[in-house]
Amino acid sequence: MKILADEGVPVPLLRTFPNAWSVDTVKGLGWGGKSDAEVLKLAEGNGFEIFVTTDKNIVYQQNTKKLKIKVYALSTPSWPKLKVQLKEIIQNLWELCSERKDIVDLDIDQ
Repeated sequence: MKILADEGVPVPLLRTFPNAWSVDTVKGLGWGGKSDAEVLKLAEGNGFEIFVTTDKNIVYQQNTKKLKIKVYALSTPSWPKLKVQLKEIIQNLWELCSERKDIVDLDIDQ
């Protein structure tokens, strides 16, 4: 699975992903500061399957149904809150890739 992480996604979260997953960051690829539309277009063009972000508004700002890349929107950029949900996050990413859902919204605050 080829994953692109947006700028707000905590790096410690990415380090917990399985080794078999290829994970890059927007910043690491030099795409920092680009609009979501530009990043998503670049991500699709570079073969990314999933875009992980903490921008819950992306579903309203971008027409994600027309994208080949799937968007996984976390509800928080807080590593301590995400850390307790690691199992669910990883499971959701597997499901997102296999079921071709449009958006997964993990609501940590509940």
